[in-house]
Amino acid sequence: MEFRESELIINKDGSIFHLHLLPEDIADDIILVGDPGRVEVVASFFEKIELKKQNREFYTVTGTYNSKRITVISTGIGTDNIDIVVNELDAIANIDLQTRTKKKEHRTLNLIRIGTSGALQADIPVDSYLMSKRSIGFDGLLNFYQDRNKVSDLDFEFAFKYHVQWNHLLASPYVVDASEMLINKLDGADMNKGITISAPGFYGPQGRTLRLPIVDPEINSKIESFEIEGQKITNYEMESSAIFGLSKLMGHNAITICVIIANRLKGEYSKDYKPVIKNLIKTVLERLTA
Repeated sequence: MEFRESELIINKDGSIFHLHLLPEDIADDIILVGDPGRVEVVASFFEKIELKKQNREFYTVTGTYNSKRITVISTGIGTDNIDIVVNELDAIANIDLQTRTKKKEHRTLNLIRIGTSGALQADIPVDSYLMSKRSIGFDGLLNFYQDRNKVSDLDFEFAFKYHVQWNHLLASPYVVDASEMLINKLDGADMNKGITISAPGFYGPQGRTLRLPIVDPEINSKIESFEIEGQKITNYEMESSAIFGLSKLMGHNAITICVIIANRLKGEYSKDYKPVIKNLIKTVLERLTA
């Protein structure tokens, strides 16, 4: 099967459309960050830089840490951008861009998102680390893909929608687990673990109200009280569900680790989270290359 030019868009230099990357530009281990400025923070730990490429908000640096090849890419904010990044990373890993055909051997990527997040449980302190063992997508992105039910926890979805009395006008949530391999590799005593909601916005979709009222003012208290098999929902962010879902569908490994910069229940916000993020980056790099 040959992918048509309108579906697989390739630049004149042979690179993939948005990321402007070639297959040899990326390592198997890829750190994803939202902020293009954070790419330089990650890359500052590299022993050697071999490549820097940027197009729009997508900034890529590939180098080495502990003699292991690592790539860091900025995705921008939101699951819509993740749809671009993960699909294009998979394309350059598993499609021959010259013949526009699927490669015979599958290349598996390890995608590690490092970001920031707001806690939804009172006992999760600001400036702590939180590893997302599963993610709930409020964005609806995975619902556009045929096999979403094969990688989603349907019992969890049903229980959650029933508990919060999910508004039928909103996209149906999906629930996908992180990679067990990456959980085991990156876990430690410094990691809180939990269930993360990926919201399609920062304000209304996360229960924030400024000048516009939201359809369910009690949504966050309902989320806080939800529990299934001893598990509670721990935090909000804006990308993990799509990373987990698309990675599962495509045969890649994915995980998210965030610094908690706000506790929504306590109304607390970090005084200065940037040093904490830097420490988390170093921790992830050490464990990833151990």
